[in-house]
Amino acid sequence: MDTTSLIGLGGFAIVVILAAASGAVFKPDDWYRSIRKPGWTPRDWVFPTVWTPLYVMIWISGWLVWREAGIAGAALPLFVYVLQLALNAGWSAIFFGLRRPGLAFAEVTVLWAALALNIVLFWPISTLAALLLVPYLVWVTIAAVLNFQVWRMNTGAVPTVAG
Repeated sequence: MDTTSLIGLGGFAIVVILAAASGAVFKPDDWYRSIRKPGWTPRDWVFPTVWTPLYVMIWISGWLVWREAGIAGAALPLFVYVLQLALNAGWSAIFFGLRRPGLAFAEVTVLWAALALNIVLFWPISTLAALLLVPYLVWVTIAAVLNFQVWRMNTGAVPTVAG
């Protein structure tokens, strides 16, 4: 691997780590533990356990597309990649930070659409890069359903701002 490729790999790592940092800052807390959740809600330890390999796959996926087509050759796919990462980071801040499950559900639906579009846009450039994002889409789907259920189960009982 040449120097440019290594620098790109590092750059994509930084971008993904910045997105992941939101989940480290805004994480399940006493508020989350106190609200009603469906019986199938994963335990708190499941989230970082699942997100760690997903973030690695997201990282490699973006790098593969950049390596194959460059910024100029994949401007739209890489823009959508950064957009879905920003939405990913925003969800934790909205759900756990602001304690707004309804708004977080609206945001995660936009994240889901951006991620699905990202997969479609990556596919012609690197099938592997697109496929690396599929488990992420599955997890976001599960998270969206959980988010919706939490919102519905706590309507009227959920604080609108962090306390």
